[in-house]
Amino acid sequence: MHLETAHAQQAIGQAAEILRTGGLVALPTETVYGLGANALDAAAVARIFAAKQRPAWDPVIVHIADRKMLDGLVTDVPEAARKLMAAFWPGPLTLLLPRSAAVPDAVTAGRPLVGVRMPAHPVAFELIYQAGVPVAAPSANTFGHTSPTTAAHVLEDLDGRIDAVLDAGPAEHGLESTVLDPCQSPMVIYRPGAITALQIRNAVGEVESFRLSAPLVDQPREAMPSPGVGLRHYAPNARLVLVEGEFGNLAQRLAEAAARHAGERLGMMLPAGISAPGAAAVVFPWGSWLAPDEMARDLYAGLRALDAEGCTVILCPLPPTEGIGAAIADRLRKASRSAEK
Repeated sequence: MHLETAHAQQAIGQAAEILRTGGLVALPTETVYGLGANALDAAAVARIFAAKQRPAWDPVIVHIADRKMLDGLVTDVPEAARKLMAAFWPGPLTLLLPRSAAVPDAVTAGRPLVGVRMPAHPVAFELIYQAGVPVAAPSANTFGHTSPTTAAHVLEDLDGRIDAVLDAGPAEHGLESTVLDPCQSPMVIYRPGAITALQIRNAVGEVESFRLSAPLVDQPREAMPSPGVGLRHYAPNARLVLVEGEFGNLAQRLAEAAARHAGERLGMMLPAGISAPGAAAVVFPWGSWLAPDEMARDLYAGLRALDAEGCTVILCPLPPTEGIGAAIADRLRKASRSAEK
């Protein structure tokens, strides 16, 4: 979608009007496609939860296009948050900040902090700017399913449940934003993403990853402290089995795992340089092991492609957890039920 064309401006204008009047619009961002509604309209936000079949304990992220929108959402912006905004906004970083009374409880699952980010995707940014309202937008898929990185993925899950989809091609990063609480010391990453812990540390200071105080369950009794920390997210329809090991041993590990799942319709996320074990598996070429950004971008598309092939089991190597590899591993662990070493 080229913003300068009359067709694009008409489509964005229509989508902006839908948002202003309480409707739902699936919009492209640089991370994944989001399902947007006016974040200050409680009834519109409720429509997001109904369309996605999302439980009330899971908060959503609010997207903005200027500082005025932020001022209406939060009561305080710590100095660390200001530095992070200067370094990474617009971009795939969500900050948890003290919410204002204008934010509906459903947005934060009743919690005192609201997740806010400014998207870098030009279509998302222009849509929010033209709508003139902050936009609550979790991923545009049914709850717990693999996130959408194309408009076609959105329609697979939500066709008939939402009012419009803006199609701007595949998402750039392919994984949801990093979610960070800058109000704590040290700061806490609740969900890793394209903005890494090292980048945050270099920009602002000490940061640590969220650690559970108790095991997660499928239906928690209280609200999650952040989007994306539930037990089971991002999952394909097929059973996802993670295969761990050094790169040089992965071909053997995959062959052993494939043998254990003989008789299944087997799919495989296969990085370049690793031979597929036999001809029985449906293979998705998963980019280069040495290019984790590429693997992140194609992760959800690969899982959806193997689902579309009717696979009942998907074998997936677990990449190293440095940099964006930590985000890939986070999504894979939450999408899977087991790992084979």
